[in-house]
Amino acid sequence: MPSRSSARLAALTVAAVCSAASTVALTSPAQADGLRIHDVQGTTRTSPYAGQKVTDVPGIVTATRTYGSSRGFWLQDPAPDDNPATSEGVFVFTSSTPKVAVGDSVTVTGTVSEYVPGGASTGNQSLTEITKPTVTTVSTGNAVPAPVVIDAKSVPAAYTPAGDTAASGSVNALTLEPKKYALDYYESLEGMNVQVADVRVVTATDPYSELWVTVKPHENRTRRGGSLYASYDDQNTGRLQIQSLGATADFPAANVGDTLTGTTTGPMDYNQYGGYTLVASQLGTLKSGGLQRETTQKQSRGELAVATYNVENLDPSDATFDAHAAAIVNNLQSPDIVSLEEIQDNNGATDDGTVAADVTVNKLIDAIVAAGGPKYDWRSIDPVNDQDGGEPGGNIRQVFLFNPERVSFVDRAGGDSTTAVGVTKVHGKAQLTASPGRVDPSNSAWTSSRKPLAGEFVFRGRTVFVIANHLNSKGGDQGLTAQYQPPTRSSEVQRHAQAALVNAFAKSILDVQKNANVIALGDMNDFDFSGTTKILQGDGELWSAIQSLPRSERYTYDYQGNQQVLDQILISPAIRRGCDFEYDSVHINSEFHDQISDHDPQVLRFRP
Repeated sequence: MPSRSSARLAALTVAAVCSAASTVALTSPAQADGLRIHDVQGTTRTSPYAGQKVTDVPGIVTATRTYGSSRGFWLQDPAPDDNPATSEGVFVFTSSTPKVAVGDSVTVTGTVSEYVPGGASTGNQSLTEITKPTVTTVSTGNAVPAPVVIDAKSVPAAYTPAGDTAASGSVNALTLEPKKYALDYYESLEGMNVQVADVRVVTATDPYSELWVTVKPHENRTRRGGSLYASYDDQNTGRLQIQSLGATADFPAANVGDTLTGTTTGPMDYNQYGGYTLVASQLGTLKSGGLQRETTQKQSRGELAVATYNVENLDPSDATFDAHAAAIVNNLQSPDIVSLEEIQDNNGATDDGTVAADVTVNKLIDAIVAAGGPKYDWRSIDPVNDQDGGEPGGNIRQVFLFNPERVSFVDRAGGDSTTAVGVTKVHGKAQLTASPGRVDPSNSAWTSSRKPLAGEFVFRGRTVFVIANHLNSKGGDQGLTAQYQPPTRSSEVQRHAQAALVNAFAKSILDVQKNANVIALGDMNDFDFSGTTKILQGDGELWSAIQSLPRSERYTYDYQGNQQVLDQILISPAIRRGCDFEYDSVHINSEFHDQISDHDPQVLRFRP
């Protein structure tokens, strides 16, 4: 999924500065009087009064937001209508600290706006707001309307209707069907006081003081307590993001499988970082599920252990070297070959032309030795400055670590950042023209993206070809809660082209030597059921070995309440044929609030 953006550090919640770039422009009459909140909200996702001034809209203040750029309060009508499609709550955007208190009965005069969190280019749904308000207090100390209970029975099984093809697939103008679709149900509660009870955490607390829970405890439950994302048509309708209106220091540090016991209550919001969000004025009590980090099995003397691990923009200034080393030595049991993704250059994000990463890599190797592991050797190819994407100035790349006591690397000159590695036939066997080498680095499919690194290894006299990858990220894809349904996955175009090149290179090895041991591994940035994986696998040249695991264990990443596959190890028929291999997705990061990377490493053990 998209990498965490540094821009997000500026705010805990979506910025609600209404501007022309982030509002839906709709033509409306000049003014409307005597309206209730359900009139303002209407029966679709956008207000029939958007762009219009409304006068003396009554309601009870249910919550206030006094921090960040989205200051204001939520207003709810204590006298609802009988239409389940119309919300009885709305956010009043004041821009400064609101002067009302919870329980105040007020009337609001202002302009109805449809704010699109993140801007229209994101494809997000819009949030109905009343802006530039004039607020009149009628009385104080009133009871807040009772929260709507969200639970397994109330949330429909279907996730969303298909968008209107005449409106480019948008669902905005469709009449809400809250008893039929989960997204319609959540939209019908926009701005209202809602409540969940005794809910299980399915994405751990992140650095922005938010977590995800499910109100459907049996929905695609994984063995360790998460919710599996196993299909584009099974989005896990019970997922809901939780934020807090209180101090972030008081927000629970939760792991997957923990429970928020008791009730969590607050208004239903919508933001660009996950869509529908319960912004809690009252948080449940955290109960630990006791989740522990996994440890894989140690390879036997005759087994080759190959791993892939995204170390998340590792550079010499980071404080995670010892933790990564301990993970490699203890949790991964010191694999013979480790493909590392997101190794940055020697000065990280400083953009001064530095491309070498020897300081970064050797600092990790030294930490591994200090943790009791082997003295790894390493191979890589420095990229052309600022040409491989990732954090600007960081020059991320893939690096091979290998234990020279167990496996040898075949060094063959000629590989550099711009020269394509090829395959030749020598004495009836496949051989790389350069080792290490990069796969077709000048191809446009790799523009602003990491080029695959190919290497030739020998273990107990057997040659093993390893192709380390970090394919194009999902940045720019529309979210599952987008107004366009199904959402557009624009990043697939480049990733599919990359997958085709990786498969073609693997095939070129197998065309020369049918029984060659070929492994393509890394952060593929796509699911095991995706088109990208199908292209990587081709006509049987490769097979994603994570598919050998039970369904509930097939995940390497946890995003917005969905446990999913992004990291993969694909194997050639010679490795797969005898089923004499073991695969392990080692869950040490993705489920934990104190993760050192957002990816779980993967390990393959086999006998070449």
